[in-house]
Amino acid sequence: MIRSISISTLVLIAVGAILFFSSSIESDSATTDADNYHVKFGQGAETGKLPQVVKAVPMPDNPSLAGEAIPNNFDARERLDRELMVNSYRHSATLQYLKLANRYFPIIEPILAEQGVPDDFKYLAVAESGLRNVSSPANAKGIWQFLASTGKEHGLIVNSEVDQRYHVEKATRAACKFLKKSKNDFGTWMNAAACYNMGRTNMRKLMNAQKETQYYDIEMNEETARYVSRIVALKAIIENPEQYGFYLEQHELYPPINYKIVEVSGAIPSWGDFAHRNGTTYRMLKTYNPWLRSSKLTNSAKRTYQVKLPN
Repeated sequence: MIRSISISTLVLIAVGAILFFSSSIESDSATTDADNYHVKFGQGAETGKLPQVVKAVPMPDNPSLAGEAIPNNFDARERLDRELMVNSYRHSATLQYLKLANRYFPIIEPILAEQGVPDDFKYLAVAESGLRNVSSPANAKGIWQFLASTGKEHGLIVNSEVDQRYHVEKATRAACKFLKKSKNDFGTWMNAAACYNMGRTNMRKLMNAQKETQYYDIEMNEETARYVSRIVALKAIIENPEQYGFYLEQHELYPPINYKIVEVSGAIPSWGDFAHRNGTTYRMLKTYNPWLRSSKLTNSAKRTYQVKLPN
């Protein structure tokens, strides 16, 4: 049986409908008007506001590596643009690069200068390892990512107890040797950087087969084809972090590590005992000296090693 609806009920229904549609209109207006809400992604967004605005990243005015300009054509520029986007929006990784650069660049920069290698190659170390003593699937190790054979070829000690691929100063000098020889053999610093990634033999094969001599003119595997652009992108971001949305205070950067040096010429039966005798812990000894790869040092060759200890 259908019942009649009172006038008061109809009035209540009408008022409710008006309020509902009014609220919907206001909500739509608030959520679609992004013109008044622009937030740099390094600064965060206020609660209840629109999501972070994602923008295209700026292209450096004159992008270059070691004084060699990126070609001014769409292919080279878009390759660089890709790496700028990737590294600008990989927030946690790039924040770590910025923090670690404050610790390691003061070590790397004077060695590059001393060895006659352009300062820009400190960014190659960032591209290789993120400035961490990592190990790759191919078993390349350390900040400069040397294979064991290449490390030995360039003067590093690599064995089960000592692996100087993890020694930042010595590995940086070894990297300089590789880069200088590659520059001498292949003519440009960009080509030298490509050699660092793919090896000199592979680089020579490609150049001979394609009759090309310049990095950006050579068709390569994807990793090496992106390599120089990635280094240049990291250079742009680390040199101008706020331009790419990264805001860090000085106290947020990782400080250089202060240390003293103790020379070791004989065997060390236990690095744990050595650490305790020198007022530190096994963990800190290995943190200061990641190139020590065992709990002891046989040192049958009677070499002298400089061991860093907390100052």
